[in-house]
Amino acid sequence: MATTNLDSPSTFDLKSYLSDRSRQVEAAIDAALPVVYPEQIYEAMRYSLLAGGKRLRPILCLATCEMLGARTEIAMPTACALEMVHTMSLVHDDLPAMDNDDYRRGKLTNHKVYGEGVAVLAGDALLTYAFEQIATQTPQGPDGADPRQILKVVAQLGRAVGAEGLVGGQVVDLASEGMLVDEETLTFIHMHKTAALLEVSVTSGAMLAGASEGVVDRLRRYAQRIGLAFQIVDDVLDITSTPEALGKSIGKDVAAQKATYPRLWGLEESQRKADQLVADAIAELSEFGEGAQPLVAIAQFITARTH
Repeated sequence: MATTNLDSPSTFDLKSYLSDRSRQVEAAIDAALPVVYPEQIYEAMRYSLLAGGKRLRPILCLATCEMLGARTEIAMPTACALEMVHTMSLVHDDLPAMDNDDYRRGKLTNHKVYGEGVAVLAGDALLTYAFEQIATQTPQGPDGADPRQILKVVAQLGRAVGAEGLVGGQVVDLASEGMLVDEETLTFIHMHKTAALLEVSVTSGAMLAGASEGVVDRLRRYAQRIGLAFQIVDDVLDITSTPEALGKSIGKDVAAQKATYPRLWGLEESQRKADQLVADAIAELSEFGEGAQPLVAIAQFITARTH
């Protein structure tokens, strides 16, 4: 496989790339979730699912699949499913029983519009629909994905979302409120709560493209590093940003005495560690040549973002 110097200046236009891919994902999500009876639940699902956002997880899935030489159409149902799972986590995270947030992406949170009961059910419905999308909509056959790889993606996503992943990280996060936890506990929280879904976004794209175990493992390390860096930057922005820039309330982590990296390391050291994680992530892409430019640029974007 060709190699290239990924640290050299590049003409790759990340803004245009993200914009184009985001439009593709938006169209696919919109088509995948029409409003039928009972309308209220579908409207609640669509309210949060189509509320904007970076669409980072589906784009990572598509970019990885394309980098490895496969058609993005193969990965699009999984890309949509990843956004459904991510949206579920936000809807549930915003509930009074969790973070009790009133705004998300500059709009009222789901439970503020539809009530707590419907918000819980909307999240549940998005989660289950995600697996249906992968299982029934992924193209198979000579021009599609190997059914065995589709099954692996379903199993991997289930692990990433459940007690071994997102849910497990959330439980430890809730239990750690008001406590000064050590670095090991904090890393466990965010490797499971945040990085696990970013990891499966990348590795699922690789699996659907028919990548070898060695390639999947290398891309897993890339994704774990950018996932942890993403959370560190989120923690920093909760302190340094504004509600207008962030699209949601700020300072809630401090008020709730939540376990965060700035609380453990301070702002300057937190940013330094995020930068190092991104550099290490990019190093994992050295064997993939120019096709890795989107993944490199996304990694760099994570520490440079302001929202």
